[in-house]
Amino acid sequence: MEHGSKYSELEAELEKLGCEYRKNEPMHKHTSFRIGGPADIFIIPGTEDMLLGAVSACKAVQAPITIVGSGTNLLVSDAGIEGAVISTLGLKDITFSEDGRVTAGAGLKIMSASRAAAEHSLTGLEFAWGIPGSIGGAAYMNAGCYGSEMKDILVSCRHISMTGNIGEYSGEELKMGYRSSAYTDSGLIIISATMALKAGSRLSISEKMEELMQKRLSKQPYYMPSAGSTFKRPEGNFAGSLIESCGLKGAFVGGAQVSEKHAGFIVNTGGATCDDVLRLISKIKNTVYKETGIMLECEIKIVGRTVSEL
Repeated sequence: MEHGSKYSELEAELEKLGCEYRKNEPMHKHTSFRIGGPADIFIIPGTEDMLLGAVSACKAVQAPITIVGSGTNLLVSDAGIEGAVISTLGLKDITFSEDGRVTAGAGLKIMSASRAAAEHSLTGLEFAWGIPGSIGGAAYMNAGCYGSEMKDILVSCRHISMTGNIGEYSGEELKMGYRSSAYTDSGLIIISATMALKAGSRLSISEKMEELMQKRLSKQPYYMPSAGSTFKRPEGNFAGSLIESCGLKGAFVGGAQVSEKHAGFIVNTGGATCDDVLRLISKIKNTVYKETGIMLECEIKIVGRTVSEL
């Protein structure tokens, strides 16, 4: 999208909506990798109505739309993202019903939902303590760890389409699979998710959360910029083990490195570019395939100008 009249018209609509936006916003500020060039316009709707209005305004000026949450599973091009990036982080309400159901806005951090569930003595979200993403992102990719995942608790999701229609998927319609759901690459925008939890002991829940967090801290490069696990788990194997067995633990390309703590993670050691990460991913995939015959598949989502999926 070119600077000029299209921006002016879109900005005017966003201002009418009372919607926060920023021009030429560096995406490295909005990804856990701390990598990424500018988005032409970065929009943060504070309500569902603002989100609907923002999508409509973008469509009216034919601005490409990219949806982001916490940016914890994203690698953004050094050349940035064309058009509008709409963040769901303004949608962070959470409500509890008497039957143990919890409904959370797509932008709520899943760790916040986990903590809130514990405070209400509800069990089922302990596994999410330590996952840095948002509720919407967790539902979108069926996030999980340590034997639990979103599909175990997710009841339904509300969403909007790019044409502004509000809908809902529930039960089997959600099509929850390994790091995938009905929403993956669907163009639909998750606005909230409802989860079914069970009554439990607040002390036991807190102890489980602490146990899982300690496990995560001991095994993962938790405090280094990364996008989490770089590759999906190959059937009957583990990406990290394969990468380590090929002698790639600690391997560098520019500022990107295969974590010395867990080979399944690529970390930004400082100043890494998208290109550094892409070249390191390519090196890993080629080496592992050559030595084991297994082709690793990327788990992280790669977006932006002139970037193709690996």
